[in-house]
Amino acid sequence: MTALTTPAPKTAGQPTVAARPLRWLLRLHRSGLRVWAALVVLLALGLLWLGGPLTDAAAESWRQYDACHGTGPCSYYQDPILRYKDVYAYTTLALNLLPFLVAAWAGAALVGRELENGTAHLAWTQGVSPTRWLTAKLAVPAVPVAAGTSLLVLLHRLAWTAGEGRIGTADHWSAGLTLHANGPTTVALALAGLAAGALAGLLLRRTLSALPAALAATAGLRVLADTAMPHLWPADTSVTSLATGYVYDGIQVDAGLVTSSGAHIADPGCGSAPADACDALHAELDATAFYTTYHPESHYWPLQLTTAALLLAVAAAVTVTAFWLLRRSTATPRARREAAV
Repeated sequence: MTALTTPAPKTAGQPTVAARPLRWLLRLHRSGLRVWAALVVLLALGLLWLGGPLTDAAAESWRQYDACHGTGPCSYYQDPILRYKDVYAYTTLALNLLPFLVAAWAGAALVGRELENGTAHLAWTQGVSPTRWLTAKLAVPAVPVAAGTSLLVLLHRLAWTAGEGRIGTADHWSAGLTLHANGPTTVALALAGLAAGALAGLLLRRTLSALPAALAATAGLRVLADTAMPHLWPADTSVTSLATGYVYDGIQVDAGLVTSSGAHIADPGCGSAPADACDALHAELDATAFYTTYHPESHYWPLQLTTAALLLAVAAAVTVTAFWLLRRSTATPRARREAAV
């Protein structure tokens, strides 16, 4: 292991990796950076098209559709609405998948492949310490990843806002993919995916093994974000009569029955039972109303910011773990013994 950190002899007039680590890193991963830039530009153009001409055309078609109500047989041009729906669905899905792409690239190409083919060890023998190597590996791609996803999130939100209230089939703000595509949780998840991919590459040291591991870790982070988000900010509670049923507009956290004493209990549900049977069940439970705990649209930014902060905290913890693992795996036996004392 000692040989891994021993600088190799320099060739006169030839810059080493240690002298120009940024230039070396950009040259080594220029293909990945070009693909990322192409994806960002392509998605940005699609979102600009979506938020401009497509939204205007679909809104006009929807206006014609609304004008048909109560006037007897009439026609309207529905192709712009269908085209808007398709482009919105594809761009929103693509934006939600970008963090997984970043994680796969980080695990397979950024770290895993370099450890597998010896490129990382070559850098370590030319004056770049393992810690400096990993710092560059994470810091350099983090800039275009954060900038690219931030730009796309902004453009997606502008496109969604342009159609809000004008197109009846537009996604609700709380729809799963739209919820993340419109806010900073996508940016935070992309950075967390970068860190998770790097850790997977360090752990497995193989391209094909690190790729699925990075994807799985990022999927776990997305599940964590979806599960934790409703509980990271105080929710509102709406109480409605038994005749009215559940009424809320937002992200539901909890729901059930309210008893005459004001207690909240689980709703057993009437299903397809007759109304009389349902009334009898409510009477037996001493239920007087329904309650719904939910997040309205006014909670959107608090939910987004707290969830993004959670993801960034996880990314920081993963990054610290990656540096600890790298130092441990590249330390000499003597250094390991001294660290253990």
